[in-house]
Amino acid sequence: MKKILSIIALSALMVSCTSLVEEFQPVFTANYPQPAADKSVELEPNITIAALCGMYKTGSPWNIDQDLIIAGKVTTTDKPGNFYKSLYIQDETGGIEIKMGKNGLYNYYPEGTTLYVRCFGLTLGMYGYKSGNYGGQGMVQLGFEDPSGSYETSYLESSYLIDSHIFAGPAGDPAEPAVISESELPSSFDTQKSNPYIGRLVTLKGLKYANQIFCLIYINSNKDKTMSANRIFLSDATWGVTTWAMSESKFKEYLDAGLWDDVKIGNSGNYAYGTVGHPEDPGFATSRADIRANASAYSVSQYFKMGSREIQLRTSGYSKFGDYEIPKSVLDGTATVDMTGILTMYQGSIQFIVNSIDDIVVHE
Repeated sequence: MKKILSIIALSALMVSCTSLVEEFQPVFTANYPQPAADKSVELEPNITIAALCGMYKTGSPWNIDQDLIIAGKVTTTDKPGNFYKSLYIQDETGGIEIKMGKNGLYNYYPEGTTLYVRCFGLTLGMYGYKSGNYGGQGMVQLGFEDPSGSYETSYLESSYLIDSHIFAGPAGDPAEPAVISESELPSSFDTQKSNPYIGRLVTLKGLKYANQIFCLIYINSNKDKTMSANRIFLSDATWGVTTWAMSESKFKEYLDAGLWDDVKIGNSGNYAYGTVGHPEDPGFATSRADIRANASAYSVSQYFKMGSREIQLRTSGYSKFGDYEIPKSVLDGTATVDMTGILTMYQGSIQFIVNSIDDIVVHE
């Protein structure tokens, strides 16, 4: 057992610094040769996903030292580009993200595949927890120990780590989403242990557009992203954004149109850096053109309402449908939408991630 732990610890040196980036990134969407059909395996799970998640204690990532095996059906695909270096699996008790550390996962683990995860040597952690009155739970995840300490888990970057812990079982039909009501949505304090729908594929029906977005923009991604002078928040309104997200070119289009000229630069009450149209900190930007020069693809949360509950539909700027226009009937409130995707939590708020644009159905 000690020998196994030593090998796994040594492989941590192979974990790339890029594994610490939690934001959406470009996703490889070509096809690899399909794996041979006889390479699937079957293991015997000895713990459910909900029970495993229940072993996590807030603020204390666990380097798993027990021979625990979970099994679940793959419910996500990174082919349309809205998932990055990870996939979700679910059993009858809940769902969990596996931080795989490679692109093109749909080639190896198609939707509907049964996946077995040998958890010994992996790290159980959480992303998105925030304490306080306006905070709440995030998502319990499975990954590897983060050597930097910046996050509770990092990606399984090396093939050795992946092959030692992740085993593809039989192929199968895609999971059937659970259609859930407003009363079944999680509270701010729920995790996969207490609400069976968190991390699972679900369908939400009859959502109405809430006329606001959230998007965090870094003026210069090569500089300190925590500094107020390097941050722009688009929130509490739509700011003219009518697409599900923004690619680099779409970002520049919105910026050049002057739609955000009055948005203040900064955060946490520190807005002493001017506006997007007139930035005043030469260390980061001296003009809108300087902001434009450092533009990249941006993820956007489009807000919807399910009854009295707020749902953030989070879409990557690198997804194939990020620049698709939201139907005008949805934006003006004359149409509702049904969405099928993964129900997740971030700082006590519900975030929803769809696999593709086909998972959003508009009802005029």
